[in-house]
Formats: sequence, C-alpha cells, structure tokens
Amino acid sequence: MKAGRQQVLQLAELASKKNHSNGNLWTSMTGREIPARVSGSAVVERKPRVFVAADNRLLREAISRMLVKSGEVEVAGRESVEPFRAEDLLKEDADILVLSSHGNTNEDVIAVRLARTTAPKVQILLIGATGEESEFLQCVRAGVSGYLPLDASAKDVVEGVRALQAGAAICPGTLCAMLFRYLERDATSFPSASMHRRMGLTRREQQLIPLIAEGLTNKEIANRFCLSEQTVKNHLYRMKHKIGAEDRLGIVQVCQTQGFMP
Repeated sequence: MKAGRQQVLQLAELASKKNHSNGNLWTSMTGREIPARVSGSAVVERKPRVFVAADNRLLREAISRMLVKSGEVEVAGRESVEPFRAEDLLKEDADILVLSSHGNTNEDVIAVRLARTTAPKVQILLIGATGEESEFLQCVRAGVSGYLPLDASAKDVVEGVRALQAGAAICPGTLCAMLFRYLERDATSFPSASMHRRMGLTRREQQLIPLIAEGLTNKEIANRFCLSEQTVKNHLYRMKHKIGAEDRLGIVQVCQTQGFMP
C-alpha cells in the first residue's frame, strides 16, 4: 500500500513538471480579491486556501501535494481523514474547492449544490468529469466555476485553480462553444404569454410540448435541453396536473384543442 501511495505521489510530481496542456481550456476573467492577512502592523497578502475533496485518499494527497508545490496556494484540511463534508469549507476558511468527480452526474450535482449552499463564497473546480454536454450544463447550473474532464493534465488543474483565484470561469473550449450554442437556442425559443396565462405552463414546460408531440422519450428530451431525466419527468408530472391531461398524448391534445399547436 505504501509503495502504491508513493508511486501516485511521484507521478503527480512528474506531471506537474511537464510543460504541456491540452491547449483547449477557456477562461473568462472577472477579477477577484483574496482577503489580506494582518500580521502585527504589516498587511500580508493571503494566499488562497484550497480544499481538496476526493473519495480516493491517494488522489487527494497527490493533488494536494501538487498544489502545494506550485507555491501559489495554501491547501486546507490536509490532515483530515474523514469523508468530505460541506461544513469543512467553513471550518477551514476555504476560498476554492477542488472536487474530484464521483463518476456519477447526480452525485456530483448534489455535492456541488450542497457546497454552494453551505459556503456560497467558495469557488468550485470539478475535475475528472466525463465531459458530456448534459453533465457539463447540469454542473454549471449547480454552481461550478471550473470544469475539467477526465483527460485533464496536472498543469490544467493548477491553471484551473489560478483561474478561480482570479475570479475566472474555466472549461474546455469545446464545451464553451456548446454553452454559447445552448444559450442561443434557449433565447430564440420564446414562450407564449397567452399559454402561460390560460394554462399556467412555464417557459420550459412550453418548450417540451413540441418534443413530446414528436414522440421523443424522456431521455431524448433531457439530452436536448441538457437536463436530467428525472427533471423531465417532474416537468411532465406538473404539466399533466396543470392542464388536466392523463398522459403525454393528452398534453399534446389539450394544447391542440386550445389552439396552441397545429
């Protein structure tokens, strides 16, 4: 076990020395100040405190060691052996949370939301994610400021922390482009004020109707809007109750009867 641990740490050190990156990261700088620390009569600029959360202890220690080696941050909670708790962010006075993906989108989103609720000022960098568009947008909605996929290098992680330290948002360039396309599609899909008044359907619920009419499954609709399948199910449940429909077909038929669909 000790040999395996040493090997992981050595690999992390070697990776941090490599002068390469995937060349596909995008950041948007907005500027952010880290509070200064008062030492006697002198004011010393405080290094950002980074809390590393990973289920795998070896990975957690490797990332922590790599960040300490950069000399630009303080790593908080390095001695902790307990599973990560959102309350630890406040206890350790953290500025940035480096969160290793659980490998499950729902678990990642829950962890991000809990951290945002508990410590809203802490910036979150999610690493080791799948890079799927649906997962990316769900994590952005949950509150991450940085998103690095599975193939991110050690240098990418350090640069990601630097970006968050400066108040930036960081993600692979391909996902950045996708985000622009998504926002464009969403902006051009205008809701019907009349439908909202008469049937109480929200903008998102109205956007689902033509897809339901096309016969798309919940999963296909979820992928189209980068939502979870459970979120789509919740929308459909509320829609049926609002307009008095018994099933998906009933939703479409009511909308046609009311003159909102051809």
